[in-house]
Amino acid sequence: MSYVDGFVLPVPKDKLAAYRALARKAGKIWKEHGALAYVECVADDVKPGKVTSFPQSVKLKPDEVVVFSWIVYASRAQRDRINKKVMADPRLAGLDMKNVPFDGKRMFWGGFKPIVQL
Repeated sequence: MSYVDGFVLPVPKDKLAAYRALARKAGKIWKEHGALAYVECVADDVKPGKVTSFPQSVKLKPDEVVVFSWIVYASRAQRDRINKKVMADPRLAGLDMKNVPFDGKRMFWGGFKPIVQL
């Protein structure tokens, strides 16, 4: 079965085009190094909850939108190998995290083992 990295982050609405450009670039790099799929989605039908929600999880501000993303790999071992290559890739290694079009401090992510895959 495959392995998935998932990400949730806030992106300022006025920086969404810049984020999309960065995501396209990053996605191509991940795929070149062996990722099976790379998907970036912007919130469309996401409302604050009473206890928790996507907006609450990133402390969403009024001028921001939630982005939900995932990368699929053949296995965790492949994910670890691919991420090591991606992080060393000069096209991303020099990325200045202070100037990215999102707030990395409110981003969260993790690796997941699928339990149902149809």
